[in-house]
Amino acid sequence: MESDRPPHFKLILGSSSIARRSILTDMGYQFTLMSADIDEKSIRKEKPEELVLALAEAKAEAIMQRIPDDVEDKPTLLVTCDQVVVYEDVVREKPSSVEEAREYIRGYSKGHTATVSSVVVTNLKTGFRKGGVDRVEIYFNEISEKTIEKLIEEGMVLKVAGALLIEHPLTLPCVKEVVGTTDSVMGLPKELTEKLLKEVLATT
Repeated sequence: MESDRPPHFKLILGSSSIARRSILTDMGYQFTLMSADIDEKSIRKEKPEELVLALAEAKAEAIMQRIPDDVEDKPTLLVTCDQVVVYEDVVREKPSSVEEAREYIRGYSKGHTATVSSVVVTNLKTGFRKGGVDRVEIYFNEISEKTIEKLIEEGMVLKVAGALLIEHPLTLPCVKEVVGTTDSVMGLPKELTEKLLKEVLATT
């Protein structure tokens, strides 16, 4: 798989997410990190797919403003992402309080939710940009109050969309079925990312 990747390009991951960093490393890429400081609440779209794409594009624009125009000779690709959780047709972003996180997780117990993740790849040399969206459906068994309180106490669920961490050792036993890939739920769908990187590189 390594051999079909053009070695002569630089990659920037526009995210501070540890999970996304881990997934991109696992895919065999070397990259640098930059994060975008944008007001996510100021960007609103009706459909979750439109929202996550708009947010990933806004992150790309914010990061590009901080990168000098004279980028190196080799192509530089910027990967930006976003994710929301959709529960009963309502978009859930990061919980604004402990109580909201608790309410979110209680709702998943014996229920169903979905993650909608976007990936946007921008060629900083040519300005060409391509994006896509991946959706995963997740079904849960019962999540006990004890488990919920442990998750809240630990705090990681307060920092992620929908307070949803299916890969967490406390949550994992409560997951009944995942229709889609775990990497997508964690915020960076590998297959989509690979496809977009190749398509954008092909335009250089």
